Amino acid sequence: MVVRTIPVDDFDLVIFGATGDLARRKILPGLYRRFLAGQMPPSARIIGAARSDNSDEEFRKETRAAIEEFAPKADKSELNAFLSQLHYVPIDAKGPGGWDSLKTLMRDSVVRAFYFSVAPSLFGDLAQRLSEYGIADKNSRIVVEKPFGRDLASARALNATLAEHFAEGQIYRIDHYLGKETVQNLMAVRFANILFEPLWNAQYVDHVQITVSETVGVGGRGGYYDQSGAMRDMVQNHLMQLLCLTAMEPPYHFDPDAVRDEKLKVIRALEPVSPSEIVRGQYQADGEEPGYLEDAENPDSRTESFVALKVRISNWRWQNTPFYLRTGKKMRSRTSEIVVSFKEPPHSIFDESSQRRPNQLVIKLQPDEGMVMTVMIKEPGPGGMRLMQVPLDMSFADTFGPDGADMPDAYERLVMDVIRGNQTLFMRGDEVEAAWAWADPIIEAWDSAKTLPEPYDAGSSGPEEALGLMHRDNRRWREIRA
Repeated sequence: MVVRTIPVDDFDLVIFGATGDLARRKILPGLYRRFLAGQMPPSARIIGAARSDNSDEEFRKETRAAIEEFAPKADKSELNAFLSQLHYVPIDAKGPGGWDSLKTLMRDSVVRAFYFSVAPSLFGDLAQRLSEYGIADKNSRIVVEKPFGRDLASARALNATLAEHFAEGQIYRIDHYLGKETVQNLMAVRFANILFEPLWNAQYVDHVQITVSETVGVGGRGGYYDQSGAMRDMVQNHLMQLLCLTAMEPPYHFDPDAVRDEKLKVIRALEPVSPSEIVRGQYQADGEEPGYLEDAENPDSRTESFVALKVRISNWRWQNTPFYLRTGKKMRSRTSEIVVSFKEPPHSIFDESSQRRPNQLVIKLQPDEGMVMTVMIKEPGPGGMRLMQVPLDMSFADTFGPDGADMPDAYERLVMDVIRGNQTLFMRGDEVEAAWAWADPIIEAWDSAKTLPEPYDAGSSGPEEALGLMHRDNRRWREIRA
């Protein structure tokens, strides 16, 4: 099956922080892959902007090295053509240096987009200077990376700062989880098939699990992470977005604000979480591998590297249906998935000795994107009516062939959506603030209690207490397989 590529309009994309890790690992290699796919017009320009006093050629040389590392199938002639579209401007985010030079590079009558791949403390300075120097106009777009604040007050202040210079329709708050193919397919499965939507409610769904586990620790970014923790770094944004897409009502149309209106309703319907329904964890040292305290270089840290919690949504669709969320560092495997576990049939015609398990829809976000539906069938053979559970497996790599295995990375898709002016997969300001309004009381309760996170072994599924969170409800987490 051929994956269709739809070209975008001509554009000038300025990447602030172009020499940083995110630009090097994700943004620039992603743009190169879009260039190879024919989605970028040959006249499009990518302008790097950072403090380093580089030339165009030095920036192109650094970008070549990044692409050869993170997009290793680079073709020499194609890569040279891509690099010719790159330019560089040394810029002072807090002063006048470089802004006049940047302005002279910008073209009229093309899309102007500005990617803020920098610390949030610089967002306001960049927005102000883009406006002050007349570089951004009413049709320009800015892309801002998380974190969008560290609590409700700071999120509101950040939104207010950006709003001084840009309209909400120009601000693209990027969460790369929303760019994953399977996340978008979740909406297609729900709203383009009559099979699932009539069952997608408290009458038929027993519970939902959302898991995002990582095998890496916080080494190398321990200083930052120790000031945020798993709740701020993952739950309030990534897991919240997955929860919203799973639980939201059908929007009236696949339109940016219609989709985001429904997501906002979910966040506002979240009940406060009881302390007894949250488990915090912190990975321990394992042989030669350091533990969290060593990685964070803070022996007294109370910051969590793992969170599991039980969430309820107070609306008609999901009343009394729990959503279990968990995320952690240094776990058994790198896994991101959503599991919709349906209720058992109200009456069984089979013997009690028959093995009966509920149907599940497993939406796998990484590492192998796809979906699995588990169903009960008769076990083959003449031994009577014995039941067994089997998976109906749709792996993108198997279903779509080589093209499916090489689906665009989330950043590739999202940057192209910015150029198109499509905000569907980006967070709106009121969404961000509503998520913080829900998360803040949880974090404040932890700070007041001053309790230590539960220790867990690196390479495990998290603290034992997280298993108990579900066992108390006679349920079990889906196993995180190595």
